[in-house]
Amino acid sequence: MAVQKSAIIDIGSNTIRLVIYQYSTKSGLKELENIKAVARLRNYINDDGILVEEGIQLLQNLLKSFKEMLVDYGIDNVRTVATASIRQAKNGEEIILRMKEIVGIEIELLSEEEEAYYGYFAVAHTISTPSAITIDMGGGSTEITLFENKELKHSISLPFGSVSLKKQFMHEQTLSRKEHLAVFDFAEKQFSEIEWLKNANVPVVGIGGSARNMAKLDQSRKNYPLTGVHQYRMSYDDFLEINDEIAGMTFQELKKLDGLSSDRADIIAPVCEVFSALMHVVGSRKFQFSRKGLREGLVMSDLLKEYPDAFNREDVFMSSAAYLASEFGKAKENILHHGRLSELLYRKLCLEKIWTFAEGDIALLKQGAEVFLIGEYLEPDSASQHTFYLLSNRSINGLNHKERLRLALMASYKNKDSFYHYLEPFEDWFSKEEIQVLIRLASLLKFTYSLDASKRSVIYDVQLDYDEAEERIHFTILTNGYPLAEEYQANRQKKHFERVLRKEIVLHFI
Repeated sequence: MAVQKSAIIDIGSNTIRLVIYQYSTKSGLKELENIKAVARLRNYINDDGILVEEGIQLLQNLLKSFKEMLVDYGIDNVRTVATASIRQAKNGEEIILRMKEIVGIEIELLSEEEEAYYGYFAVAHTISTPSAITIDMGGGSTEITLFENKELKHSISLPFGSVSLKKQFMHEQTLSRKEHLAVFDFAEKQFSEIEWLKNANVPVVGIGGSARNMAKLDQSRKNYPLTGVHQYRMSYDDFLEINDEIAGMTFQELKKLDGLSSDRADIIAPVCEVFSALMHVVGSRKFQFSRKGLREGLVMSDLLKEYPDAFNREDVFMSSAAYLASEFGKAKENILHHGRLSELLYRKLCLEKIWTFAEGDIALLKQGAEVFLIGEYLEPDSASQHTFYLLSNRSINGLNHKERLRLALMASYKNKDSFYHYLEPFEDWFSKEEIQVLIRLASLLKFTYSLDASKRSVIYDVQLDYDEAEERIHFTILTNGYPLAEEYQANRQKKHFERVLRKEIVLHFI
């Protein structure tokens, strides 16, 4: 198993971060450390476009601290990148040279196109949405892309960001209602001049700290029951409601607002107006969030040069699930066998007209088989509880929050009682029909899981004989080995499957 550590130092206009990553061919890409300093370098650029000495000294001291940390962590694979603040400073080249000479860190100045590209690259490889507009609003610039079927079509960098908009429009510590409208009108005008944005009618995906804070703020006001913001969704109306709520707040009230970082209290209002304006121009009612952005794009693009199969933008979930299953000790051959048995039995139940076939059910069964009862790795006796907690509280690339919860409910299935217990805080997320489909598929996964209890793939076929008059189904289970464990577990589990089918099951192992 190959393991590789790397780090990104990201010099932005608002914050400077050191993020340390670990990639392994077994468990994929993980963030190990994320150290943030609020520098607001954009504020140190004077009217002549020069980044003044105070700002340069701040950057120099932070880079020295980061370099010491990297030595302590033993990491020498480091990329240090700078974006709008250094790009816009007339003395940017001098600053880069000075950091190399004094600190010993070589800064890579990203072009506007590169900054936009790496943000798109991360989104395309970590969410399943095939086509979207991305927006990464930094302190001094805003990068926007349009991708269709995962292919980048357009990108642009606009010379305004949260910090620069605050400086331009805000005359007190917070935006007045008049200033709110002024920011919206300004942003709408900027976006309306970009032809490929107008009425694109695709979802908008927010990247970066500004977007992340909007998601956390929305989750907090809704008492949202799941953790994480990656692939969280908001509506246009949500933005309007938040705008109304924060418009009348003082700076001190904003700093205490649950879900909002205190260091972003003074810039959240212009951010909200810009996102609202973009949705208005695009004609989108949906706003999604990606926790993966510029830094992940840099790391992932580098890794793919060495490990071409590390990420798959065409099937984001299966790529992510493979790492998750491997991390928790599930062998690929057992996953494939479980998935094959589940699909086989599902199709035969549909042929007997016991269930109604739906192609989407096959996809759900395959997803469920990938991570079914991964909690066994932690504690077999409480595998169901561990599985539900792990999957519902962990970001899974390729799944939005409802899809993640759906997977957690299927993969943790023990019986109907436990299913409804886990579902209770989320009941309004699913229709009655959706719940019944989940129970059917989850109970099927549970039963077929018992048919590979010894993890030897000794069951190669299941034949059904449905006695409609007696409401009884005979399962003839064909084996190529002695199925002692499978027979024992299947007879234990069949009662749960009988309750879902509402029919008696008789098992015959041959």
